[in-house]
Amino acid sequence: MTVDSYISTFPENIQILLKQIRMAIVENAPGATEDFAYGMPAYRYNAKPLVYFAGFKNHIGFYATPTGHAEFAKELSKYKHGKGSVQFPVDKPLPLELIGKIVKFRVEENFQRNL
Repeated sequence: MTVDSYISTFPENIQILLKQIRMAIVENAPGATEDFAYGMPAYRYNAKPLVYFAGFKNHIGFYATPTGHAEFAKELSKYKHGKGSVQFPVDKPLPLELIGKIVKFRVEENFQRNL
């Protein structure tokens, strides 16, 4: 399965959000590889997991590992979240700037681990 085919399985309103989150990841993680893990689009940087996302009926799941979420806990506090996950409701605009910041943080974190 490709990310395009994954996105195409959702209703149009969810597809728009999935495309937006994908673009935010790609723009903020140049050089990251796109793949699948745990049944969802997954991104790797320096061969290490970076972030994942998934579509659901009522939310978009975003998974930046516990460190990515811990670093931005205050900004993510208004969303339903867990240790390494956050749910963005589909009836509100995605916080694309925040997603970009989280992705950049994870890129730097993965880069530092390879030094």
